[in-house]
Amino acid sequence: MSQDSTAPEAARKLTGRRRREVVAVLLFSGGPIFESSIPLSVFGIDRQDAGVPRYRLLVCAGEDGPLRTTGGLELTAPYGLEAISRAGTVVVPAWRSITSPPPPEALEALRRAHEEGARIVGLCTGAFVLAAAGLLDGRPATTHWMYAPTLAKRYPSVHVDPRELFVDDGDVLTSAGTAAGIDLCLHIVRTDHGTEAAGALARRLVVPPRRSGGQERYLDRSLPEEIGADPLAEVVAWALEHLHEQFDVETLAARAYMSRRTFDRRFRSLTGSAPLQWLITQRVLQAQRLLETSDYSVDEVAGRCG
Repeated sequence: MSQDSTAPEAARKLTGRRRREVVAVLLFSGGPIFESSIPLSVFGIDRQDAGVPRYRLLVCAGEDGPLRTTGGLELTAPYGLEAISRAGTVVVPAWRSITSPPPPEALEALRRAHEEGARIVGLCTGAFVLAAAGLLDGRPATTHWMYAPTLAKRYPSVHVDPRELFVDDGDVLTSAGTAAGIDLCLHIVRTDHGTEAAGALARRLVVPPRRSGGQERYLDRSLPEEIGADPLAEVVAWALEHLHEQFDVETLAARAYMSRRTFDRRFRSLTGSAPLQWLITQRVLQAQRLLETSDYSVDEVAGRCG
């Protein structure tokens, strides 16, 4: 699943010297090699024989010094920040650390490129770089589900949706974690050149042209820490220990010595979720964990998850 604001076609056109088929990939030292390789592979390889129009790729260093990835591979970028001014699409792969501020010079280059009409793309935690540049203010965005709460807390003006594989807000686009960068880059090709070109590229990459569902299935559904000091904590702990038993929300309300209505209201205020939905989610997650980590049959897993 993805979110697309379906901006007017006029808003998707660039004016002046910028063309969206000229793609600048902004690399920094300490970044993960996988996310960095996605735009290089999608936009940097000539696949015109497969019916995929060619992009012109500019690999740009976002800072001085060697660009060493987390895997120890050292990259050489033939261009610097000045080359961004020639690109109609600027891609920022995953940022090296969500606790590390991006270089001010890179942020200014991104802001200037956007002001001049470039499409700005953040893959995975690259959304943190876009947010630091102020490019996500008042916009919908996504990032890796692990870091979505941090992004939302640090930049409250950003409308963070951790469920989406990618979010297209016209001239600013963001993807969820890691492999979701492929989904967003395919979406960009589809936007620029149509479904047939994107499908041909997907076949070359041996990936589905469109993935169903979002990253919601990967979200950590653990309860917030503050519930530990609440009287409901014992009820929640009991429920998690007895998922194999048949019980309902009325059972939980009775254990909390509350009416169903009061329990629903109190539970929702603490967790942000209705108790029935939370209970169903916990059973599903327990089933998923057992299927992934045990040798139980499907019937045995079903029995252990109520």
